[in-house]
Amino acid sequence: AFAVSVVSEGAEDETELPVLQKSDKSRTISKIGRELKGIVFVIQSQSNSFHSKRAEDLKRDILKQAVDLGKELPTVLLIHQIDRHEGAWTILPLMRDFSVTYGRNSSWIFFCEEDTRIQVVKLVETLRRFDKSKEWFLGKALYDEESTIIHHYAFAENPTVFKFPDFAAGWALSIPLVNKLAKKLKSEPLKSDFTIDLKHEIALYIWQKGEGPHLTPVPEFCTDDVNSYKVDHCATTFSNFLPLCGEPVNKEDVFVAVKTCRKFHGDR
Repeated sequence: AFAVSVVSEGAEDETELPVLQKSDKSRTISKIGRELKGIVFVIQSQSNSFHSKRAEDLKRDILKQAVDLGKELPTVLLIHQIDRHEGAWTILPLMRDFSVTYGRNSSWIFFCEEDTRIQVVKLVETLRRFDKSKEWFLGKALYDEESTIIHHYAFAENPTVFKFPDFAAGWALSIPLVNKLAKKLKSEPLKSDFTIDLKHEIALYIWQKGEGPHLTPVPEFCTDDVNSYKVDHCATTFSNFLPLCGEPVNKEDVFVAVKTCRKFHGDR
């Protein structure tokens, strides 16, 4: 009788354990789904039909992954469809709209390119490490090895100290930082609509000569190919795909011009 009793208790434990595990898994998925709802995805898309299709494909993929996590879906925006602002592709003119629309019910604005590939569960887990009530500027960090003219020789003494995001890996702003930028842009509108290297200029604007945050490097934001053995830890990867555009142009048909002025003709 004792032996039967022991077996019986063991059998009960084995039947209950999967139920508990299933319940825990459901709660975890539900929590990820709620946190995902707080992320606004902004795809830095272009209106050209080739590029817009790739952006739409990425949007569908993000939403498809979200469906598996719950009924509530995140917001996914395509920049070329935001026509309320001229120069929307430069991001900063959109900050006030982002603040008004998402400033109360969202946690993050996540930007990416049309060929960025996102593992949404891993992205949620990555962003969870950062306190969403604070000002965060997250991304894969790039820097100049030497001062360069396109960055107006910024940080000429040591250009490696200033980091700016690799857009291909995706980058994120916490809502408190978005609200702060929106407030500043309202009181101090952008002085120029001239853009050379957007990722560097955005990082400079956010940094505000030391008054704002530096870029915080996030190792889970990656640009390795999606099929690479390196990507197990990555929340984002990059699909480095080049379309077939026909035969190469003959060298004889290529004309190169240097825009300069007379006094520089000798050395440029």
